[in-house]
Amino acid sequence: MNLYRQSAVLEELATINPIDDIGGFLVRPGLFDINGAMSMPVGINFTIHTHNGTSCELLLYRREAEEPFAILPFPEEYKIGDVYSMIVFGLNAEDFEYAYRIDGPNDPARGLIFDKNAIILDPYARAVSGQRIWGKKMSSHYRARVVKDYFDWGDAPQSSRELSDLVIYELHVRGFTQHSSSGVKHPGTFAGLKEKIPYLKDLGVNAVELMPIFEFDEMMNARDVDGKKLLDYWGYNSVCFFAPNSSYAASVEDNMEGLELKELIRELHRNGIEVILDVVFNHTAEGNEKGPSFSFKGIDNNIYYMLTPDGYYYNFSGCGNTLNCNHPVVQLMIQECLRYWTISYRVDGFRFDLASILGRNEDGSPMNNPPLLRTLAYDPLLSNVKLIAEAWDAGGMYQVGNFPASKRWAEWNGRYRDSIRSFLKGDSWESRNAAWSISGSGDLYGSLTSDHKRDYAGYNSCINFLTCHDGFTMYDLYSYNEKHNENNGWDNTDGANDNRSWNCGAEGDTDDPQILDLRFRMIRNACTVLMCSRGTPMFLAGDEFANTQFGNNNSYCQDNEISWLDWKLLEKNRSLYEFFRYMIHFRFRHPVISKHLPNAVCGMEHISIHDTTSARIPEAGQGMHAFAMCFAGYDRKKRCDDLVYMTINTYWEDVTFTLPNLHYHGQWHLHVNTFGDGPGSYFFEDPDTVRINGNFVMRPRSVAVFVYWPS
Repeated sequence: MNLYRQSAVLEELATINPIDDIGGFLVRPGLFDINGAMSMPVGINFTIHTHNGTSCELLLYRREAEEPFAILPFPEEYKIGDVYSMIVFGLNAEDFEYAYRIDGPNDPARGLIFDKNAIILDPYARAVSGQRIWGKKMSSHYRARVVKDYFDWGDAPQSSRELSDLVIYELHVRGFTQHSSSGVKHPGTFAGLKEKIPYLKDLGVNAVELMPIFEFDEMMNARDVDGKKLLDYWGYNSVCFFAPNSSYAASVEDNMEGLELKELIRELHRNGIEVILDVVFNHTAEGNEKGPSFSFKGIDNNIYYMLTPDGYYYNFSGCGNTLNCNHPVVQLMIQECLRYWTISYRVDGFRFDLASILGRNEDGSPMNNPPLLRTLAYDPLLSNVKLIAEAWDAGGMYQVGNFPASKRWAEWNGRYRDSIRSFLKGDSWESRNAAWSISGSGDLYGSLTSDHKRDYAGYNSCINFLTCHDGFTMYDLYSYNEKHNENNGWDNTDGANDNRSWNCGAEGDTDDPQILDLRFRMIRNACTVLMCSRGTPMFLAGDEFANTQFGNNNSYCQDNEISWLDWKLLEKNRSLYEFFRYMIHFRFRHPVISKHLPNAVCGMEHISIHDTTSARIPEAGQGMHAFAMCFAGYDRKKRCDDLVYMTINTYWEDVTFTLPNLHYHGQWHLHVNTFGDGPGSYFFEDPDTVRINGNFVMRPRSVAVFVYWPS
């Protein structure tokens, strides 16, 4: 509930009186339409619902106490439909923690596993106790705290940027600043990330995508491998969808949980940076039938999870269970959760992990028009929020280019990642797919117009990426032919095998200057193509200064130097950072790359593909080692044409390109040459000094970018 509505409700209810006494506590029926627990002037309102449960008890604990100091059963008259609600008078939020016990039938074959002795966490809890210290195993059951939300966002407007206007930077809150080289006062926390905002602003990114920050259990499946403690570091095992991870806060926030996160988001917004949350609605930390029962299992197991006909858990997530997202009760919870983060935290967007699960029916089958996706797409409170799908799941469903409700939802473009990775390392058979990907993946997200021309307007549905948390870093992509996940303890059997990487001549570390030169050129190539592709670019934090995970492409369990960003590399590889910075700002200076502009005065098509002779070709054929992509349009703000011409040579020998002769007053100017033009000159702040007439010799495995300047 937002600050204003909460204040109005509390004022209205400030004078209500109790009508019953339960165990020495004065009570009355509560606010049935407000899920979770809410502080009021007279006490605390508790609301929870269960369809199959037959009774419910509220448990109140002193902090760190093992046993409750009070057990309050809900009377039947405190129930409407499936909802129990009770106001307990005289309670102060700072004085207690709470949980529930729910009784009901126990028939596992029907998915009913109620246990009247099980301690149940409120799924709508705004804060979870026992998780405050990172890496410390919880000593008791999960319990919740009541949060007092007095944060005032003022009149700060919601971002109006289109998705295509963003450059997204994916990061892990802890790993971003945990390394001793980060230089922050509060490493591994929201506050530590806040200290790095000037860095992000200088780099030029205008959106951060935060890996899971919902409360999760890093100690789940904790183990020792070769003397190192391995944790569930990434956080893709949600304990509670409404609560921020308390171990990411630098200070103790009891009953004010989320304050530090809100201050971080407000400061990011003040610096023009949007916030996208990576949300995990495909499974929970309760796992399968061998896993713990601390929340949904004990409330309504056969409603919240997809179950086989004999009561076992479908595992389309690869993590033990699958949330039953298209059941009306679960739909409502997810919708209410996203609304909560949008209103109370002013989040700008959500990236949905394994989002294809959100389109599965209750029996696991794919749906043509999933109600959850449709509901979220047309929710009026979410209308300006970015919705981004990881359009596949672990059950074999792959929906890139075909995700339901795609006109509202964007997708991580897995085809872009695969085709560009392959093409840049020399796999010429991927040239056709690579060209489509650079041009905005119109074959996936576009449509044919009435005159059979390709409409590229679907680029707002396309998130282009070459790296993310799941896989190699950019440096490792060109340093390893094979994954090296031995430190994960699974004999290198985990993680993807299809990496489309190339070690440039040596596996891992090397002192060979020629190999190192080639590796960094390949990174510059990747960065240039990514920033000069139609669609929204995203890259992994640390790629801009060649951060490495030492060949580990599945660092989910590595809470150590494998996953933490080593900020010493920023100074060591400063020139690479400056190159990334230049390319990000270059993209912003040339809107023709990111979106469809009015027709160019010079007559060039909006998007065109060229061979080395500058001839316009219908599309790149398979087997091409080199081609050029041109974006053209009229920039009304600058009152001139905006023409960007990118040439790509993935061949191991020189290739000569002939630049188009536009028969138009002006000249091509070289802005980027990833091979270099003189020592360390890979981009040109004053390109007027680098004019190109006619031909340009592309050195081996390099990319160049030209801009046409009218005279």
